[in-house]
Amino acid sequence: MKPKVVIGLAVIVVGIVLGSVSFLESNVEYVDFAAAQKSHKKVQVKGEWMKDHESRFDPDKAQFVFYLKDDNNRVEKVILEGAKPNNFELATSVVAKGTYKEGYFHATDVLTKCPSKYEGDAEAVKKSL
Repeated sequence: MKPKVVIGLAVIVVGIVLGSVSFLESNVEYVDFAAAQKSHKKVQVKGEWMKDHESRFDPDKAQFVFYLKDDNNRVEKVILEGAKPNNFELATSVVAKGTYKEGYFHATDVLTKCPSKYEGDAEAVKKSL
């Protein structure tokens, strides 16, 4: 075989391998806290921020601490590396991405879903009809 063909095939194989590894690492599944505790890989936990529990930002460690209730009503401490997300107080639901270790959920990223200012009041629409 010609060296150009061998080099071309090697580049294609390396590209496929790197693409597959990147895809598998970015594929993060949704679980509850019980499954996150059993899993040793990065997962996503969807839930509701517990406003009546402690939430604070520790500037010395650059960590935001809050409590999250998953879909099975299990409440766990979540520690996010970084500052509190924008509009956190307005969030209707929260998704924390990370791993469960050392007795808490260690989040690397937190996504918030806030109510849309474009959604109307369904009851008001029904009354007007």
